[in-house]
Amino acid sequence: MSDTAFSPEKHDPGLALTFEELEVGQEFYIPSRTMTGGLFAAFQSASGDNHPIHYDVEYCRRHGHENLLAHGFQVVIQSAAGAGMFPFVVGGSLIGFLEQSSKFLKPVYMGDTLYPLLTVTELTPQRSTGVLTVRSTIHNQRGELVMEGEQKYLLRLGKKAS
Repeated sequence: MSDTAFSPEKHDPGLALTFEELEVGQEFYIPSRTMTGGLFAAFQSASGDNHPIHYDVEYCRRHGHENLLAHGFQVVIQSAAGAGMFPFVVGGSLIGFLEQSSKFLKPVYMGDTLYPLLTVTELTPQRSTGVLTVRSTIHNQRGELVMEGEQKYLLRLGKKAS
């Protein structure tokens, strides 16, 4: 047993890179997730969206869908950078999330498994900050691209921040 006192500041995986150390093409995988009934219910509760296309399977079938259809925002949140290694890599240099856009290319149904990925596409340095742009993609279990978009983050330039 160690006599060294615990320090929250030292509870860090040590992966942080500066803005200048990031590279175009760098990828950040986000763990896959199967869209379960529990996730549908949690999203309904959090969003307040009660349209039957998302929560009534018979309504979905009458309208040509094989199962409950995931809400677009329910799909987008699967690309939340914080669910993967991204926050550990940018560390304390992250100032904020600036914007996001998304296109929904194929339906996502209850039971589908989604595979999100963020890929650095642009690094725009400014005076004391930089804008990191990533392409966000989500594929399903059949390898189909179901969503693509872009996210932008504001980072500090220079030395590693803790």
